[in-house]
Amino acid sequence: MTNTQEIRDLENKYVLQTYSRAPFVLDHGEGVYLYDTDGKAYLDFVSGIAVNALGYGDLEVREAIVDQVDKLIHVSNLYYTQPQAELAELLVKTSFADRIFFCNSGAESVEGAIKFARKWAKTHYGKGKNCFVSLSGAFHGRTMGALALTPRPHYQDAFRPLMPGARLAEFNNLDSVAAQMDESVCAIIAEPVQGEGGVNPADPEFLQGLRELCDRYHALLIFDEVQCGLGRTGSLWAHQQYDIEPDMMTTAKPVGAGLPMGLVFLKQHVADAIEPGDHASTFAGGPVVCAASKVVVSRVANPSFLAHVQEMGDYLVAGLKDIASRQPVVEEVRGLGLIIGIQCSSSVGPVVRACYEAGLLTCSAGPNVLRLLPPLIIEKGDADKALAMIEEALRVIGE
Repeated sequence: MTNTQEIRDLENKYVLQTYSRAPFVLDHGEGVYLYDTDGKAYLDFVSGIAVNALGYGDLEVREAIVDQVDKLIHVSNLYYTQPQAELAELLVKTSFADRIFFCNSGAESVEGAIKFARKWAKTHYGKGKNCFVSLSGAFHGRTMGALALTPRPHYQDAFRPLMPGARLAEFNNLDSVAAQMDESVCAIIAEPVQGEGGVNPADPEFLQGLRELCDRYHALLIFDEVQCGLGRTGSLWAHQQYDIEPDMMTTAKPVGAGLPMGLVFLKQHVADAIEPGDHASTFAGGPVVCAASKVVVSRVANPSFLAHVQEMGDYLVAGLKDIASRQPVVEEVRGLGLIIGIQCSSSVGPVVRACYEAGLLTCSAGPNVLRLLPPLIIEKGDADKALAMIEEALRVIGE
């Protein structure tokens, strides 16, 4: 079946309508390009929402998946498998952590961190230490625990009552966080770079202050790097640019090379509170996704790869700032590495649609921020093409 309208009709008839989708049907990809069922090419600056770090059709990823499929697809976590054990070793050796918990998505990784923080706190301090502090603009997921820490009324209101014990402070305002802290707080959760909230990097002194507040009140510091982790900012993990270590970290999106995977990274003092049966997942850390993940983590962790991400991030930001000088609708360009936000004075929905027409995939991060998340393998030639299409699309709201 290749008829675009037939496929859209099937989706509209049989799929629960929780997404507003683009008006085309994607069929295949190669490098940093996607192609729809009508043969139109799109330069991809979304990467499946920061997932496809190595773009499309990567031969090493494909080979790892095919080889593992021929051996073993699934056995559950009742049994050891080589790909999972080897991936865990690689993740620990390239991070601050001592232990890894495998799950299947970013929201699941946040749910796991919530449970681990509460178990750690209960083990050491009793039942009364069970509150969490999250930050304005945060996005931690749509499952019930993660949702309670995602301060968006349009996401939360239909599903109240939410998990109790969630407190809210202002992002990049340390006094606001301090006002929420007491001995009942078991953890603060923060994104070093907020993605869905508008591509907002944390101030270094803010993250340092969070670490100090957690130490003062015997609470855990959790960094959510579901979107900004694994090379996206130009360092392997975003918090490494701040020289601050959390007690736990959640991540997902790029780590499975396009297959579903989430992770919780834990320091040993947190892991020591967790016992067999405290948490589990049937599908997590399966052989196929772990085989793919070993490829992407090893590639992205290479210093020359990370240097390329930083170079391309600087190149795109410089080009976007040049565009901003000619397009008054652009108020600010911000980000780290290849997670970039373009703050505009009006809605960017028309810009996203104009980019579709031109053959460029972009997305928003809130109503007035155009978000750019290209594959980490992007080169200058394609970056120049994207910049030209973005400037032309910005004229849609600037005129």
